[in-house]
Amino acid sequence: MINFKEVEIKDKKWIETLLTTADLRASHQNFGNIFAWKEVFNYQVAQVNDYFVLKGLIEEGPYYFFPAGEGEVLPVLEKLREDAEKNNHDFVMLGLSPENVETLKELYPEKFEFKEMRDSFDYVYLIEKMANLRGRKMQAKRNHINRFVANNEWAFELINPDNLAECWEMNLEWCSRNDCNDDPNLAAEACAVLRNFEYFKELELEGGLIRVDGKVIAFTMGERLNSDTYIIHVEKAFGEIQGAYQIINREFIRWVNETYPELVYVNREEDMGYEGLRKAKLSYRPDMMIEKYSARYFG
Repeated sequence: MINFKEVEIKDKKWIETLLTTADLRASHQNFGNIFAWKEVFNYQVAQVNDYFVLKGLIEEGPYYFFPAGEGEVLPVLEKLREDAEKNNHDFVMLGLSPENVETLKELYPEKFEFKEMRDSFDYVYLIEKMANLRGRKMQAKRNHINRFVANNEWAFELINPDNLAECWEMNLEWCSRNDCNDDPNLAAEACAVLRNFEYFKELELEGGLIRVDGKVIAFTMGERLNSDTYIIHVEKAFGEIQGAYQIINREFIRWVNETYPELVYVNREEDMGYEGLRKAKLSYRPDMMIEKYSARYFG
């Protein structure tokens, strides 16, 4: 039997140790995201052998992440399958990588049904490209930034305890302008973003903001994801200010590039199926898409 428990901030050390061992690329296999979204998806966590395991809950029912750690994975998968059986629900796994899918096919031949989770694919870019926006394909991004610079008295700052509250006020205004309460996905995201603010120091998050005439009009937060990738958890800007999104994106990634010269990629997470967000993320020409799949056991 797996002794699942609610994820707490004190779990950060042991969970990150196992996630670091696995060196995963997907945004959902990250303690910052797990902790921020824990209430939305009712996350519960445990350690089985040398693996981190997670159980969540969505409208369709309970599900698991693929175990993260090292060693023989079959006994851990069997524990998850037994947990599903004892709790009288289907054995479902979400967020599987293509490698995870192949592992399940090898260990459980013709026992799982797999489906693509396109709305959950992560968008990954070369840091150098995002920091410099060189080339014809990035001309439109440079144009937006040039107009922003020409039209505004602006400044970039790193987020710190002294300006964190200003970012929160800007976030509240952004939510009001974008009717967060009327959109279930945005309402859920607002809950996760609040946790990022409340535990900014404990989660060891980093961030940057843009001021125009002294007022915060954009901010972003992220952290190191794995051995070669940085992850952006939150990015908000007032869209009516031309170039606001492009400037916060570029300025913070430039800081990441200077601070972590050993990193190669930035993961800007998923688009949640929003057409506008998908278009915006595709417009930066991702260098890699982190594919994700679901698996339902029917053996």
